[in-house]
Amino acid sequence: MDPQIYPIPAGLHVIPNDLLDLRPDSKVDQDLLHPKPIFDEKNIWFFWHTGYTQLHPYSQRNVRAWHRRFSKQGWTIRVLDRIPSSPLNVANFLDISDPDTFPQAFVDGTIGGSYAPQHTSDLVRFPLLLKYGGVYADVGLMQIGDLDRLWRETVGDPSSRFEILGYNVGGVEGRNLMNYYLASGRANPLLARSHKLFLKLWAADGGKTSTDGMHSNPLLKGVPLIWDKYTMEEDGRTIGPEEASRRLADYVVQAQAISLVMGLVDEEDGWDGPKYVAEHVYGMEHLAGSQHIDDITGWNGRKAFDLMSLSLPKPGEAESVDQKQAREIVESCLQKSFGCKLSHGIIVKMFGETLGSLWRKHVGSDDVPGTYAHWLRHATMYWNQDAIPPTFDFKVIEPIKRGPLLREE
Repeated sequence: MDPQIYPIPAGLHVIPNDLLDLRPDSKVDQDLLHPKPIFDEKNIWFFWHTGYTQLHPYSQRNVRAWHRRFSKQGWTIRVLDRIPSSPLNVANFLDISDPDTFPQAFVDGTIGGSYAPQHTSDLVRFPLLLKYGGVYADVGLMQIGDLDRLWRETVGDPSSRFEILGYNVGGVEGRNLMNYYLASGRANPLLARSHKLFLKLWAADGGKTSTDGMHSNPLLKGVPLIWDKYTMEEDGRTIGPEEASRRLADYVVQAQAISLVMGLVDEEDGWDGPKYVAEHVYGMEHLAGSQHIDDITGWNGRKAFDLMSLSLPKPGEAESVDQKQAREIVESCLQKSFGCKLSHGIIVKMFGETLGSLWRKHVGSDDVPGTYAHWLRHATMYWNQDAIPPTFDFKVIEPIKRGPLLREE
């Protein structure tokens, strides 16, 4: 396909064909189902409990785009699963019987609750990055910016001060790295402590089988609840902001654990989280950086879907008001966002249908040539940004907690 079938916004350029894997989908899928052995830290990790072939078609397109764009720059893309006979089963990469790696509920396959698949994937991402390094991303994340360059200039550069990168919520004062996209080298000290805390949360009360109520564990005392002004709809009733924020905190409790460690001073362990953040964390702004479509459309998934489903004006045809808005959304995402996080799960209860949930429902709607959705998807494979996104200039701030990581004090 001609990489210039759509207009290229300022600040982007066409990726040379020799840097792309432009083989048919079937060939790319063969590589994804039979990836190379691990030999360095340039790993891109995904997880889907029933495997790559069972991914929703738009998520498969997301993953293929990562492979097409980065495999020739030395990255290996793997979609791990929990299928017993699969070569990509997590058990072939991590010791699932090790209590320092996984909680008992993961070993037994007894993780429950409304979001068991999501919380299973939460338990996989830290161990993979700690053992092998690289990038962990949700399958619903479309990559826009130049990951390879950002890696080479930060985590992948031994002379760089940056050891971990991701999307941060709350601006320069925020200490909230989101878990849907993280990159680090092996044995990162922030992730190592976050994982110890996460396992401790799962071990509470004799062993948890879900994250329900986990945000209230005393070990997370002081970590602020995020998004405390929204309601949820469930079984025909409205859940108020206070309860909704608690449920969201349980849903993203792994991120709560990261926040605690980022704000922890543990003298017994020689850990100063605020200092580590200021010196070693590359934190990108999360709204413009990864959830720009949601932000622009006021989290109105139906509006985003309808706009992205529009066709671009034909030659000589005047641009409508809706087409203008759709164009501005695509151009803004391509210029300002490092990625595009397509939301599902509990977010649907908060905001109703999302762009991601509607792309799931309307199979193929994200890939119709001539539409704004296809323009965005086309860009994620054929184009790159000229610059890398900035990091927040973190400073050392007051800690959330002073004391041992795994004890109340």
